[in-house]
This record gives sequence, C-alpha cells and structure tokens, in this order.
Amino acid sequence: MSSENVFERLYSLKGKRALVTGSSSGIGKAIATCYAEAGATVGVHGTNEQKVADTVQLITALGGTAIPLNQPLASKADSEALIAQAVEKLGGIDILVNNAGTNRREPAVAVTEENFEAIMSVNLDCLFWLCQAAYPHLKKSDCGKVLNIGSLTTLTGIGGISIYGMTKAAVGQLTQTLALEWAKDNICVNCLAPGFIRTPLTEAGLFSDPKKVAFLDQRIPMKRGGTPEELTGMALFLVGPGSSYTTGQTFAVDGGFLAVGSWLD
Repeated sequence: MSSENVFERLYSLKGKRALVTGSSSGIGKAIATCYAEAGATVGVHGTNEQKVADTVQLITALGGTAIPLNQPLASKADSEALIAQAVEKLGGIDILVNNAGTNRREPAVAVTEENFEAIMSVNLDCLFWLCQAAYPHLKKSDCGKVLNIGSLTTLTGIGGISIYGMTKAAVGQLTQTLALEWAKDNICVNCLAPGFIRTPLTEAGLFSDPKKVAFLDQRIPMKRGGTPEELTGMALFLVGPGSSYTTGQTFAVDGGFLAVGSWLD
C-alpha cells in the first residue's frame, strides 16, 4: 500500500467544507492552510479584512480553495450569522473549528466587568452558539467534526489569566457534553489544547518578556515555544477520517509542559 493511499484513508479532506474561526493569522491561519492543502474548501474568518484576504490569497497560491468571512463575533446573533454565511458560501459545513479567542492578562483582583464580558463573549459564549447553529448542518455530513481550540488552562491552572482559564476549562467540559449528545448523529467533538505557541500576539505579550521566557525555558522540556504549524498534525487528524472513533477528548500539544518536570539531567 502506498503512502498516498494511507494519507487518503486517514487524513484527506477532499470534498469537505471547513469553517475555521479566527483564521486570518496565527494558529487559525496555520490550521486553515493545512486543511486547504489536505483538500478542503475553507472558510477563512476574521475581523481584519486585509488579513483575511491575505490568508485566502496564500491558500489560493498553494492550490487550495478558500472563501473570506468577515462577520464579527460578539453575540448569539453574530454566531448564527457567521454560520449562515459559511453555509451559503461553502454549500454546507462538514468541519467547524472554534479557534477565535481573546485574552487580557491581569491578576484576578484587577479584572473589570468590561474585560470579563469581552473574554467570556468570544471564548465561550460565541463558541457555544456557533456549535448550536452549526449542528443541523454538521448532522447532514457523513461524519461531522467539531474541533474546539482550548489551551493548557483547559487542563491546568496558570496565574494571571483567571477569566481566560475559566473559559478554556469550560470549553473542555462543553467538548465532552456535545460529544455525548451528538454521537448519535455521527458528529465527533474534540478539543485541541495548544501549549505556548509563538504567534504575533504572543510574541508581543509573552515571548518579549524575559521573566516569562525564563519560566518557560525552565518548565518546557523542549526548551522553546511551539509554532502554529506544529499544531496542524493533530488538528488535521482530529477532523479527518482517521479520527472517526475519537470523540469527547482533549489533546495537548505542549512540548511536554504538562509532564511537569524531572530531576534528571
């Protein structure tokens, strides 16, 4: 059996229609590009029209197919509008990747109501409404897939990001609940928990801080942050045919961060 046949059997997204929220840059861009290279028609979503257009252009240059979606995400109505637009332009949805998210790093005692609501709205509220609105369309697929992008805080606590961590922990629980409810419809729901990934946003707020970098170098066995592309292998597996019996799970891709540590040299 050739390697091409193995890829087709386990990873090909040929004929699939995928919506990846927050995919104009960073992790979402890498996932959207990977899916297009695997054969899917991809809805590239973001609020910055130029960045969305640039990602669509990149995918097209690589021989893939993508359409731009610029719907804001701040409410139930926004979520329903985005799903409606994706269904119209893609002709349906087989894969939903909930990647759009936001964070504001601050101590719990300093959190304002404005910041609380902003993080909750994007990271949790809209994610739920997107899943709900996508359900009848995913149900029509031969094997619908939902991939929620969580965080290390889906699985452990990290100081300074209380509201963000709360939303990502809830995403892990929601992943299990939806997996249980939708298994009868042959819809698989899983969660990808990235470690510390170098993106334009984290370069400015995390990897430019010597104190935080020193902590990560001490804690991460691989001694570095990851790249968005290093998430795409798992992201592809979890929406492809090879994961047809995988649901309700959270998978960390973190350079060994959650393995805690060792006294060995």
